[in-house]
Amino acid sequence: MRLTAQDLAVRRSGRRIFSGLSFALGPGEALMVTGRNGAGKSTLLAVLAGRLKPEAGTVTASGIGEATLSECLHVVGHRDGLKSPLTAEENLAFARDLLGAPTASPRAALEELGLGHALRLPVAYLSAGQRRRVALARLLVCRRPLWLLDEPTAALDTASQAVLAGMMARHRAEGGLVIAATHQALGLEDAQELRIEAPREAGAAPAQKASADEVWW
Repeated sequence: MRLTAQDLAVRRSGRRIFSGLSFALGPGEALMVTGRNGAGKSTLLAVLAGRLKPEAGTVTASGIGEATLSECLHVVGHRDGLKSPLTAEENLAFARDLLGAPTASPRAALEELGLGHALRLPVAYLSAGQRRRVALARLLVCRRPLWLLDEPTAALDTASQAVLAGMMARHRAEGGLVIAATHQALGLEDAQELRIEAPREAGAAPAQKASADEVWW
């Protein structure tokens, strides 16, 4: 899969969030989206996920056959998106069935995230860090080439951050793409950085274009 964004601009509630934003990713590549709070990092991920229409610019994907871009991505956002009365296993089984991966194992995904002991616990009983790990385990129950991660290390301890780094490294080694909005280094080797600057009063400051030579970590 290859993903290209060209001259994206977004306006929300009459305010220009960013403009002139471009990048390109090929198989196994990663992009770190950085910038101050409110700069538009989450907005960019919403555009890429198809949840928000840009004012200008295009997002194109190649190498995905007859599938749509939305069918080729996973999103892990600020909210964990879990059903509190359901167990950790039931939440992952629901995601697996919804995404059409009947052979995926919720148990194996939870064990990889260090939550094998919480398999049958309602997620309402889990800590914030454990809930975050259940949300990240969804990435494993249905393989999709593009991961869109919004502050993925939120509430994670050091050990869990290392597990996530390993997941992303393996995903990239298999040709997957990772786009992460973050304030922290994530252990993504040779990732590009795309920094979204604060808009000027008269309009948006052009976002910096990502370069393959611009290494974040």
